[in-house]
Order: sequence, then C-alpha cells, then structure tokens
Amino acid sequence: MTAAAIAEYSELALRFGLSPPAGCAGPGCSMNLPNSLTILRIFFIPLLVVVLLTREPNVVFLSVPINFAVWGVLILLLAAATDWADGFYARRREQVTTLGILLDPIADKLLISAAFISLVQMQLVAGWMVVIIIGREITVLGLRNIASAEGFTIPASALGKTKMVLQVIAVCAVILGAKHTAVRPLGAVLVWLVVLSAIASAVQYFMQFWTHVDDRVKQRRHLRLLERRRKAQDAPTL
Repeated sequence: MTAAAIAEYSELALRFGLSPPAGCAGPGCSMNLPNSLTILRIFFIPLLVVVLLTREPNVVFLSVPINFAVWGVLILLLAAATDWADGFYARRREQVTTLGILLDPIADKLLISAAFISLVQMQLVAGWMVVIIIGREITVLGLRNIASAEGFTIPASALGKTKMVLQVIAVCAVILGAKHTAVRPLGAVLVWLVVLSAIASAVQYFMQFWTHVDDRVKQRRHLRLLERRRKAQDAPTL
C-alpha cells in the first residue's frame, strides 16, 4: 500500500470509525511513536553540546550538588534510551517506515559525533581518535548506500550492534572524568576500546561489501560475455 493510499485509508478510518491499517499510527503513518522518539533524540543533541561546552548548569538539589557532568550523562542516557525504544516499538507495533529507516541511523551518528567532538573541544579526548570513530561511521554509511544501490544489504554484525552501547558508556565515563579524576582511567580505556572496535567493524563491513560487489562484478562480466557470444552466433554470415 502506497503512502497516499495509507493516508486516504487512515482519513476514512477516522471518519467512519474503522481500524487503521497495520503499522499505521495516523495519516501517512510518518509521525508515529518510533519516529517521534527518533526526532526527540535529534533534539537532545544541541542540548548535550550546550551542557558540555558551557559546563553548565551546576546546581544543588535537595542538598545534593549536581554538576554539568551529571546533566550531560543524563541527557546522553536519555537519548540512548530513545534509540532502544524507537526500535522496540517499531518492531512490536509494526510501524517501520521509510522516514524511520532514514532518520534512525542519522540520529545515532549525529548524537555520537556531537558528543565526541564536544569532548575534543573540552580536551578530554584526542582528536585523532575521534577522527577514526567518526570516519568509521561515514565509511560504513557510504558502503551501505552503495550496497543499496547495487540491490543488496549489509546486515549489522554483532560487533556493530555493540558499538553504540560501548560508545555511550565510553562518553559517559569521559564526561564524568571531567569532574571526577578517579573515573578518567576508565574513560581512557573505554575510548581505546571504541577506537579498536571501530577499526575492526569497519574492516568487517568492508569485507562483506567487497565480497558482494566482487560477486556482482563477476556476474555482470559473465552475462556480458554470454551476450557477446550470442550476438556473434546470431550475426548473419555471407
């Protein structure tokens, strides 16, 4: 069912009290709960950057001091929670949409990139490490786009699935290390693990990509060779 047909059906369903089509939460099915959570995650990004770069607010709540590091960790964890929630509800409610497929990976990459770039600005993480981490995200995104254009998909590996969790934990540890020196060694170790996992997963994705592309190229060459032979056999002889 096309988007226009779904929108028309949804409007009629609301008018006559019918049940909406499966996986639809409103006209056009774009602004459903999973997509709303994804957009909410994008709105968390500037808030996180402002808190980290301004190192504010630092308040006392019920005689408990809450500094900017705690706020930064809370914002990041809330954003990461929306990442889990939008995928969970999209599968459970069968509300997987084109908008969600487009926005979800973009939101993840924007969140992690903004967090690590802010940490570089705060001089808490080496710039070359962040270049590798963000470079990996751009590379994998490019490979997936090329793969999609070729008609196949690169499935997410177990290493790739755990990467986001490791990145969030590492960023949280580094942020807390800005105010609590005892946490800094843990943050440094986790960032190194993120860098190593980024390199390993990038190589893994590239090998999968190359295997599929190499097979496609060989198939095309074989088909072209067969086509040339067929044309040569069909050519009239004098």
